[in-house]
Amino acid sequence: MAYKTRTLALAAAGLAATMTALPAVAHPGHGGGAGMMAGFLHPLTGLDHLLALLALGLWSRQQRSGFVLPPVFLALMALGASCVAMVADGMLPALEMSIAATVLLLGALAASALRLPPQIAVLLASLCGFLHGLAHGRELAGMPSGAGFLLASALVMGLGIVVRPDEQRRRIAGAAIGAAGLCLLTGLV
Repeated sequence: MAYKTRTLALAAAGLAATMTALPAVAHPGHGGGAGMMAGFLHPLTGLDHLLALLALGLWSRQQRSGFVLPPVFLALMALGASCVAMVADGMLPALEMSIAATVLLLGALAASALRLPPQIAVLLASLCGFLHGLAHGRELAGMPSGAGFLLASALVMGLGIVVRPDEQRRRIAGAAIGAAGLCLLTGLV
């Protein structure tokens, strides 16, 4: 039980650190393009998105509401992408930090054995999905690109669900993803 409490405390500390962190660029490695293939490749080439999707898949296996979390994430990501016009350009650094924070949070959750109440798990998946949608909305402006993006995102989350690492390997993978999120927050990646 102390491990679960410590993991939550570390995740909370990481999120609190986002309020004071310098702007991060959490979207390295993306190419241009607006077609279905460009959208499909985007989650596979964007480190932040790839790690968040894998962590969500790993974490969802531990939750009572596990198979609900990936569709909720995708739906809220699509909603966030449709709301991107509401995000002012000046908010982009805070949004980038928020995306890095989702990688940290989802990694910490995947590393822990903590089973959250279904409402809390759905709320966290919704928030993370919405933030990713806002961040990627400019790239998803064309519908074919958006459809490819959502399809690849679903496949990556599915991979995180289908792969069944033992508990120790899941914790190591989650911790590594969380550490990558911390690096994104501090600008080391």
